[in-house]
Amino acid sequence: MVRCAAYTAQSALMVLPPRSLPALLAAFVLAGCVTRAADVVPLPANPADFAAWPCARIDDEVDRVQQRAAEVAYSVDERSGNNIVALGLGLTVFWPALIAMRPPGPESDELALLKGRYEALRVAAVAKACPPPEASLPAARAAALPVALGELLVYEDRAGARGPIKEIGLRVSALRRTEIEFRAEPGDAGTVFRQDFAGNVLSAPPQALQWPRLLRRDLELGQVIGGEMWSTDGPTARARLRGQVVAVGPQAVAGRRFDVAVVELFGDVQRGDVNSRLDGVIVVDRQSGVLLRLDLRGGQPGFELQRRLVRIDPPPR
Repeated sequence: MVRCAAYTAQSALMVLPPRSLPALLAAFVLAGCVTRAADVVPLPANPADFAAWPCARIDDEVDRVQQRAAEVAYSVDERSGNNIVALGLGLTVFWPALIAMRPPGPESDELALLKGRYEALRVAAVAKACPPPEASLPAARAAALPVALGELLVYEDRAGARGPIKEIGLRVSALRRTEIEFRAEPGDAGTVFRQDFAGNVLSAPPQALQWPRLLRRDLELGQVIGGEMWSTDGPTARARLRGQVVAVGPQAVAGRRFDVAVVELFGDVQRGDVNSRLDGVIVVDRQSGVLLRLDLRGGQPGFELQRRLVRIDPPPR
């Protein structure tokens, strides 16, 4: 029944005028036509499967499962239209047509597996009397990253195609189990960037862009992603983006070897009642999520940007 309702909504998109689409979207979401991440029931897993694992391995797997579950939960809620409704009802036909009116899909099944696996891992950890994991990234995992604690990542930044080029430096100030922290140099104590290992910017200082749920771990060639991007100055302008991975593989950037993923971006920026198209490219390291390049082209201030990693300086002595 849920699938029929969703497909009926898709058919309605073909015949209704654009001004009627937001109301239709809200009606079907409120009617419960699709599954929300919070409603997905865990698929039980057996804690005995992890009984022979050492505590460090259990902790690492909990990190992986939590990261993947957050990504999949976003996809589930995006499928239900929750993330679109949160942006308001001033929407063009593009997003409801491509995202909102879809029935429950494989993301819900994967999320059920991840929830069950997480619960089983936690039961196994209690049974083995594992201590709480440390917040810092284990040394072996930190050593495998292409950047190290204390190193300074130097980027060339340009606002728009003709803006002046300036350098910004981001020093690796902390390596945690699920994220990397950078401090801008020069800057004060508040100029902190936090990103996860997929490359999502979780927090940023004023006048910087943030995209907390755009990228995914283990990006593969041809993979399609989606999410949001906005300025930390406030919600006055927000971009809805889709992307596709167009290239992957090893590449030397700033004298360092990275496992690169190149993602072409497209979407639109909404500022008040004004919408404008946005496109560009984001390039990240698939192992650490470190940003290697960002090109954005759009008609809104703050979304015209070129950023490239040009060198990596060693930690201060």
